[in-house]
Amino acid sequence: MAVTDPSPVPAAAPHDAAARGATARGTTEHEGILRRQSARESAARTYARALPIVPVRARGLTIEGADGRRYLDCLSGAGTLALGHNHPVVLEAIRGVLDSGAPLHVLDLATPVKDAFTTELFRTLPPGLAERARVQFCGPAGTDAVEAALKLVRAATGRTGLLAFTGAYHGMTAGALAASGGATDVRVTRLPYPQDYRCPFGVGGPRGAELAAHWTESLLDDTKAGVPQPAGMILEPVQGEGGVIPAPDAWLRRMRYITEQRSIPLIADEVQTGVGRTGAFWAVDHSGVVPDVMVLSKAIGGSLPLAVIVYRDNLDVWPPGAHAGTFRGNQLAMAAGAATLAYVRENDLAARAATLGARMLDQLNALAKEFPYIGDVRGRGLMIGVELVDPDPSSGGPMSGASSASTSASLPTTGTEGRVLHRGGAGIPAQSLDARGHDVRREDARNGDLFTGRPDQTEDPLFANHPAPRPAAPGIAGAVRDACLERGLIVELGGRHSSVVRLLPPLTITDEQAAAVIDRLADAFAAVARTRHLT
Repeated sequence: MAVTDPSPVPAAAPHDAAARGATARGTTEHEGILRRQSARESAARTYARALPIVPVRARGLTIEGADGRRYLDCLSGAGTLALGHNHPVVLEAIRGVLDSGAPLHVLDLATPVKDAFTTELFRTLPPGLAERARVQFCGPAGTDAVEAALKLVRAATGRTGLLAFTGAYHGMTAGALAASGGATDVRVTRLPYPQDYRCPFGVGGPRGAELAAHWTESLLDDTKAGVPQPAGMILEPVQGEGGVIPAPDAWLRRMRYITEQRSIPLIADEVQTGVGRTGAFWAVDHSGVVPDVMVLSKAIGGSLPLAVIVYRDNLDVWPPGAHAGTFRGNQLAMAAGAATLAYVRENDLAARAATLGARMLDQLNALAKEFPYIGDVRGRGLMIGVELVDPDPSSGGPMSGASSASTSASLPTTGTEGRVLHRGGAGIPAQSLDARGHDVRREDARNGDLFTGRPDQTEDPLFANHPAPRPAAPGIAGAVRDACLERGLIVELGGRHSSVVRLLPPLTITDEQAAAVIDRLADAFAAVARTRHLT
């Protein structure tokens, strides 16, 4: 396995005049570039706001800025860089195309480079899909592949509606956004995505996942639910931007069964989870699920823009040109992608990600015992999230009080066994409610609003093993991200309230580098705890 710089650290202060002059020139260049970017680029820029660095060189896990500082990059192009920056096999593949004199732009014509990429891609696919698959080359971004997948299932089924999940993120184009968690006024039915810490039903664990699956099945079979048979269901095997939430394997298998029994194509969005990231080559491999459509991008281009969908041949109803694009034939990306896919497969980097990721999760869980503002540690393989919370829920915040998942904005309805059921599943014994449906056990019923917390756990065993999560703390998360950058560690935030610190290191990260990442993150946690008096 190729090894990156084993001990990249921020550059030390120079002692000789020449070095000091070079650093000063670099700092001036750094500041000038950032100033011009701020003046010229649109307000839509994102990462540049939180990460004021100017990369000039990179290798593996390490980035060097124009000011001479070095950083450990645990953003990895939002998961694009499976092998890290400028891996030798990727550079060799790119140079091979450049030196061969092959055309760089060929629309969707067949080429040896494209054939090699497709062959390697099919070699890695779940066997149940590879044996009868078709591949559609899309525009260069993952969101275009999502658009293609949605168009495909609509064309194949003759239906229009879609099933998607709360917390989802599928891209920035109109159709992809419509299927994402923040969409409004669209023809998409929202289904509960199971999670443990902020379970939509307030119970967590396998029981919460079972309730989520039952809700889905009931909704689809209810003739008065207002949900006609949809064209497809799209889901992420691990929600990335939603806060690094892995789907339980049993739940994912249940979604496959539900869709298969109702002739609903299942679309797996593996844009961020694919190519070994989660500890299996594709995240659906953990559960043994074979989707009807897989959406692939990011790592499959080996750091260059490339996006495809792979789908069962019975869905292949496209008329010519039904989903076209000028840049479907990116030869450099296909060469880099084939090299990346082969390297990950031949070196079993998925297994490496599983082992190292489990170790890092254990270390982060140990830190959670030390810092009370770490609410939850979760992830799969080298796709890791740390949710930061307010250690003092009485201070308020974006999720003041109990989890937002257990709140209710509608009148309660009486369920079975004398229980009043609120949206989100927070059950309150009927005898604890007054005539207006307020919880008489709580004095802080918030100016007459319906009680939005959960019942006393000693009174209701349903919630006994799932304590209420604390309010999300985006301010603390931002402070941790900034403290990490000061210490030469690049991380970014995700989750519903941008309160989840995300780690997406390359699959080639060494044990020593992983230890350095945890050390710097722990130091950042400690610094924020001191400066904000978080105990």
